[in-house]
Amino acid sequence: MTELNPDFAAEAARTTKQGEVSFSVSEAFYSRTDKRGVIVAGNTVFQRLSGYDWEEILGAPHKIIRHPDMPKGVFHLLWERLQNDKVTGCYVKNRAKDGRYYWVFALVSPTDSGYLSSRIKPTCDRLPLVEELYADLLKREKEDGLKPAESAALLEDMLRDHGYANYNAFQSSALADEFRSRHAQLNIPLDTVQLKYLEMSKAISEVAAETTGMTEAFQAIRTVPMNMSIIASRLENAGGPISAISVNYSQMLEEMSSWVNTFVDGDKCVFSRMRAAILEGQFLSFARALKSDMRVFFEQEDPACSDDVDLDEEISRLEKREAVLLEKTLASLQNVEVEARRFARSVLDMKRYVTGLSSTRMMCKIESASLAQSGTELAGIVDQLDAGQNEIEMRLARVVELNAVIQGSTSMLRSLF
Repeated sequence: MTELNPDFAAEAARTTKQGEVSFSVSEAFYSRTDKRGVIVAGNTVFQRLSGYDWEEILGAPHKIIRHPDMPKGVFHLLWERLQNDKVTGCYVKNRAKDGRYYWVFALVSPTDSGYLSSRIKPTCDRLPLVEELYADLLKREKEDGLKPAESAALLEDMLRDHGYANYNAFQSSALADEFRSRHAQLNIPLDTVQLKYLEMSKAISEVAAETTGMTEAFQAIRTVPMNMSIIASRLENAGGPISAISVNYSQMLEEMSSWVNTFVDGDKCVFSRMRAAILEGQFLSFARALKSDMRVFFEQEDPACSDDVDLDEEISRLEKREAVLLEKTLASLQNVEVEARRFARSVLDMKRYVTGLSSTRMMCKIESASLAQSGTELAGIVDQLDAGQNEIEMRLARVVELNAVIQGSTSMLRSLF
């Protein structure tokens, strides 16, 4: 169990700095609502930062702390995901009773009776981007009459423009970075599960770079069959072998093109499926760790915080959420294992295509040596094939290494659960 040592006294006094409510990175706060979004429980950090007395906040709608700077699209996205039983992380700017604000990274989970939210202070470098995106969304909602659903869709488009495949990828990266940053400042090491997921996440990011380079190398040699055909037409009868090689090479390129489409193109491709599985597992593992931290923090709560909040009940609810998240993490890990095997089979297919390219390159070299002036032109094609194939082979070998890292990590994780 992670031990937290929050210094309540150090941040007990609410201070003002440019309208912001100050709180410590060591603090974590919690609220729980019913299905209608009415607050039914919370901890003292939540109550203190909100500025409301317990009598005011319990029984009030959670939107009592909503800040007007928050775009409606963010809450639309959040509630849509929650209604689909998806644990969701998001950055939220809240408003205290006196009008001041405070930013949080909120992890919200659907439960049988409502919604449970654990929140921490954002400390990684992602908040400025979020503020920029939210300000843009809010402006469009006000000036262009953007509806909440349209605003939510636009937010996802904006995140894609910043390199995130979808909102799942963004929240996974954000939660992992916020959790790491928080624990680094509190001098608390990450556990093996978290480290392994981060290792897999790094590996799949490198796979993305390698597959992009491999696709570019493949595209660079797609003109080879046409160039071969041109040379063959100039050679007339002597160009028969070159023409045959051109046809054979064209067929191989079509097969490789099909492989590229299956492996790296679209949300359903082999690479995207494995990346999605890894990022989901990473998100769930860090979500479970944050719930664990929240439970530890709650166990340190003053029993006299409120006569209306049953601490034992809230701790029990957090424990149940940890168990649910563990179950989801295990299911996600199994999905990663399945996708890693699929990934490995797909890479083997590509290796066979590369072997075929080697044969074509060798035949080109033989024909080039047997021709006179035209052999010089063919030699240029051979050089192009050499460069393209070397690039593909190098990147493919790296992809194999990275997949081995992922498979090794899944084996290690399996032994830990």
